[in-house]
Amino acid sequence: MVTRSYIAGCGSALPENKLTNEEIAKFLDTSDEWIRERTGIRQRHRVKETGEYTSHLATEAAKKALDHAGMSADELDFVIVGTASPDHTFPSVGTQVQANIGMKKGFAFDVQAACSGFLYALSV
Repeated sequence: MVTRSYIAGCGSALPENKLTNEEIAKFLDTSDEWIRERTGIRQRHRVKETGEYTSHLATEAAKKALDHAGMSADELDFVIVGTASPDHTFPSVGTQVQANIGMKKGFAFDVQAACSGFLYALSV
C-alpha cells in the first residue's frame, strides 16, 4: 500500500489569557462547582481584545508541529485548518498559516464544520 499522507508531527497553542469559573461566577448566577460537575471545565483560554487571532494560534501550532516532525515548511504539500472562528471570511486561516510559516508551494484552505471541523479536516 502506498502512503499518501500522514501525520509527522503535532503542535498546539492556546491564548495566554485565562478565564476561570470563579471569574464567570462574578457576573453570572453560577459557581465553579456547578460548572465543573456538568462540564468538567475549570477554565477557558481567551484571545486578547485586539491583535490575537485564530491565524496567530494556528501558526504557532504549525511551527511547533514542524519542529516536532523535524521538517521545514518546504516539505509540506498543503495546509488544512479546521476552525469555526476564522479571522476573516477571506483570506482563509489556512492561507495565512501557509504564508506565516514560509510555505511557498502547495495549497491551503479551511474546513468550517463547527464541533466536527477537526475530524472533517483530518479526513480530508
